[in-house]
Amino acid sequence: MTSNDTYTRITNKIIADLEKGELTWRKPWNSEHLAQNVQRPLRWNNIPYTGINTVVLWATAAEKGYALPHWMTFNQAINLKASIRKGEKGSQVIYAEQMLKEEEDKDGEKQIIQIPFLKSYTVFNASQIDGLPQHFYELAEQVPNNSPQRIEELDKFFTQTKADIRTGSKAAYYSMDDYVDMPPIESFEAAKDYYSVLAHEITHWTKHPTRLNRDFGRKHWGDEGYAKEELVAEIGACFLAADLGFEPMPEEKHAAYIQSWLKALQDDKKLIFSAAAYAQKATEFLHSFQHNIQT
Repeated sequence: MTSNDTYTRITNKIIADLEKGELTWRKPWNSEHLAQNVQRPLRWNNIPYTGINTVVLWATAAEKGYALPHWMTFNQAINLKASIRKGEKGSQVIYAEQMLKEEEDKDGEKQIIQIPFLKSYTVFNASQIDGLPQHFYELAEQVPNNSPQRIEELDKFFTQTKADIRTGSKAAYYSMDDYVDMPPIESFEAAKDYYSVLAHEITHWTKHPTRLNRDFGRKHWGDEGYAKEELVAEIGACFLAADLGFEPMPEEKHAAYIQSWLKALQDDKKLIFSAAAYAQKATEFLHSFQHNIQT
């Protein structure tokens, strides 16, 4: 079966899924999975961070190369008779707070209500701090690692593109600075989920003016040009997955994501055929890097 046959089969499968009706798309990564599979970031008192703070601090540690689990504020470090190393920059974490406010109900009775809001504060990793008690510099025993393992063959494919791929807290391609952001692989349930999302973002990467110069007249988030580009990226991800052998056909979550953008375009399902053509061109462009490997 040729690549063209495979791409046509995938496009038809996506259209068939779209015609099923409402589907629910879900991000294939989450902070709970990350927390279970890697050492959690810890506060100065050994209480682990939770939720989005787990992802943010883990991603920061991966980016900066921090191996130590503890994070603390400037004042907490001072209280431990330690000091933040000169020139070090902190990381933002958030916490929920409640404000009490007195209001009158419909009967004119006064009552106290609680209004939730988020606050942020700055923390530093123990790797950025001098003079802490010795135990802060010791690596804690790791939780048994059942997280997805990187696949050398796939990593090599994406590395050969020379795309700037960084570890962050969300999946995105930033065209102004020309780099791809990816959540850490440990936050995915399966390796193929990680590589499917990376394939989506690397397809966006091909649109840069120095590469395929794919624009669609996009002016702002959510407009028709944005929707067209999302279609191209998602179909491109499916084509790449089929070529590389980690997901031969798109899963329902892919089709559902495409469906959400088609709705914004008045359910113009004919658009998927032109998007598939752009996706095929992007996929062939990414494959071209593999044929120019210097030994």
